[in-house]
Amino acid sequence: MQQLSEHAAAFLDSDNPHANANVSLLHIYDQSTAPQGLVRFKTILAHIESRLGASPVFRRRLMRLPLGMDRPYWVDDEQFDLEYHVRHIALPKPGDWRQFCIQASRIHARPLDQNRPLWEIYVVEGLDSLLELPVGSFALLTKIHHAAIDVESRNEFIEVLHDATRRPPKPEPAEPWFPERPPGPVSLLRRAALHCLTAPTRLLRPLRRAAPATLAFARDLLHPERHLTATRFNAVVTPHRVFDTRRFLVEEFEAIRALVDDAGIDDAVLAVCAGGLRRYLAAHAELPKAELCANVPWTIGLGTDIEDPVQRLARIHAQTAQAQRPAPGRAQPLPCCTITHVTATGKTAWLHGARMSYFSAILPISDGMGLVFAVTCYDGRIVVSPTSCRELMPDPQFFTQCVRDSFQEFLALARAGGRPARTAAARASASGRARPSARTARSAATRPPAAPAGRRRSTAPRR
Repeated sequence: MQQLSEHAAAFLDSDNPHANANVSLLHIYDQSTAPQGLVRFKTILAHIESRLGASPVFRRRLMRLPLGMDRPYWVDDEQFDLEYHVRHIALPKPGDWRQFCIQASRIHARPLDQNRPLWEIYVVEGLDSLLELPVGSFALLTKIHHAAIDVESRNEFIEVLHDATRRPPKPEPAEPWFPERPPGPVSLLRRAALHCLTAPTRLLRPLRRAAPATLAFARDLLHPERHLTATRFNAVVTPHRVFDTRRFLVEEFEAIRALVDDAGIDDAVLAVCAGGLRRYLAAHAELPKAELCANVPWTIGLGTDIEDPVQRLARIHAQTAQAQRPAPGRAQPLPCCTITHVTATGKTAWLHGARMSYFSAILPISDGMGLVFAVTCYDGRIVVSPTSCRELMPDPQFFTQCVRDSFQEFLALARAGGRPARTAAARASASGRARPSARTARSAATRPPAAPAGRRRSTAPRR
């Protein structure tokens, strides 16, 4: 038995009927590399069963305390049923990318049964028309609650389910599993009482669930100017999710980052996402004059008020170079999105001989934060995957095209061989004083194409 951390419990407390903290990991495999060129569902089921003992995440469920007096506990699920958690579906013909994104979004949006271990795996077949991916590919969509796994620092599901070689080592005989009997309610209440004696503030835990909304309301009253930079994505979200993705070569991001002295690939990724967001909002006539910000996880300016892409990249790098984390107590700008790296394996991954050819993620959104970018890096490619809700982003394909256009704009400038822009810190170091920088490359971008008509609710944040 293990008690959830404050951080993990906060993800549980954030769940509501229209937004949950599910994380969905998307893996696509080329089964032509597997023995006989085929991986059957029963083979995958047996493979997952052989790895259950490698992580406690698989077979533990939540046990809550009455009235939420203390944080929940992880306990063994005495009724664990593997075939409930691993499911088998197939896309109808033609099995293209749009169908896959729609199906993945629907699965991601459904809440997990919190009386069982907080994960599900969907084996998805029928992926016969995916660009740049082999015909006959299949996918594993692993949905897990954010309270059960920290995908930003360590991705247990990738580590446990995959091998580093095409021919996995012969599995050891599975150790027998005997679930521990969970404690009774009286024992849990005694623990909660002891914890409250040692940390009296835990008695306020039920009230803290409402604290984020209360604090946000108070900040809105004290700092009404925060709404000046609100976008459609700062609204209340609905239960419906949309997801799409774009893949890029790491070596091309290397070329983009060279546009600014000492900039890193992370800076280039942020700049491409910022450019895509700018294009999308401009196409809808919703681009604010003020700079938009993002959580990365601290709040950072995206330079969306800067037309020139190189200067936008320089603006982002100047902040990340100084690690400008917010000072305690200081009012921060209202972020319009979150941009998060999801950890992947650094080497080629294999599932029972099938080579993993694609990896991305669908991340949770919430009221006031209706846009999240998942950034993954695997097999020499960086994948940018925005998640939103259908009413705030009725045109996800257009949004990712804006991200693609932003990337192509940067790449064209990089290939043109322009001199790198120098940040203010670098110029001050070279000359002893800061000077306004001369723009070394001009944007050749045309106005973004008109967005397709779509259904959207009011974007005004609820007060």
